[in-house]
Amino acid sequence: MLITPKSKFIKVKCEQCKNEQTIFNKPATNVMCLVCGKPLAESTGGKAKILAKVINVLE
Repeated sequence: MLITPKSKFIKVKCEQCKNEQTIFNKPATNVMCLVCGKPLAESTGGKAKILAKVINVLE
């Protein structure tokens, strides 16, 4: 039996500076843009509240 993970990495684009960044969809802490510092994802204890535009879900 093959077990697939329920969590994934996603590529998002910052609305402010247009930087593309790969983040985890279940982060333990809030995720900020590495260029401008704007929040990209808010930790909720499970799946994150994504605050940026999702470009791609990485397999």
